[in-house]
Amino acid sequence: METVKTKDSAPGAATRPQRQRQSNELRKIFLKTGLIPSASGSSYLEFEPSPALAAARSTPKSLIPPSSALKLACTVHGPKPLPRSATFSPNLVLTTHVKYAPFAARKRKGHIRDASERDLGVHLETALRGVIVAERWPKSGLDITITIIEAEDDRWWGDAPDSHDAPWGMMNVLAGCITAASAAIADARIDCLDLVAGGVAAIVSDGDDAAPRLVLDCDPAEHWSILSACVVAYMPSRDEITELWLKGDGSKAVLSADDKRLGNEALLDGAVDAARGAHTVLAEAVRESAERYAGLALGGPAR
Repeated sequence: METVKTKDSAPGAATRPQRQRQSNELRKIFLKTGLIPSASGSSYLEFEPSPALAAARSTPKSLIPPSSALKLACTVHGPKPLPRSATFSPNLVLTTHVKYAPFAARKRKGHIRDASERDLGVHLETALRGVIVAERWPKSGLDITITIIEAEDDRWWGDAPDSHDAPWGMMNVLAGCITAASAAIADARIDCLDLVAGGVAAIVSDGDDAAPRLVLDCDPAEHWSILSACVVAYMPSRDEITELWLKGDGSKAVLSADDKRLGNEALLDGAVDAARGAHTVLAEAVRESAERYAGLALGGPAR
């Protein structure tokens, strides 16, 4: 396991895990649908643990894991009639709810949603609103609930508390929420324009003298500094973006001599490439869901 020394570290923390994947290499994704029978549609998503985390789990030397791997569950309820007290709506009313489990992050979460969870819900609703064919369900509602079981870290645990101010881990969480929600919506047999997948790209620097570089699907715990990051919700068949979230200033970053793109342009292209990679996993999960549904319709055993 490769490690690198840091200058802003807590006592007893001398090394951090280092990225061993290529810059354009994504982590493996596990995505499964139909795990909650009481819901109209459901899905479970999990990212592959980093080599440092896998090694720490197999041979634990500390009670503090070096990093975390995203795990979340999504449920879809509906379409269902709106309450009689609700105003008339000619389109489907979409409601998204994102909640961290109390143990999901290193800092324990409360039972009431905080600002970051509400922010994730708004971004997720924007990403899905451009995909669902809402006019087919007038006077109906659709509730999407995502529970974050394990969240991505915003920084390495050994860094000083003020060394990373931006919530970089939230961007990976949002990308996972988008992909999982799309799978659950397809599992609920709700008409959509396309399958929408989430992707993340970041411009990182691994030292004072290191040149900025573009990486896809970054783990914030593996990098010394993140200059900017971008997450998109992308529909490959239509080549459309339904949600874009850009954080940081990468407009002046010079990536390499042969790459003439501006930093923000490279970020957007990288996030789209990451979403295309996640879409292959999403399409396979939806295909398995369709086969399971066809087997149930024909009276066969559920698979």
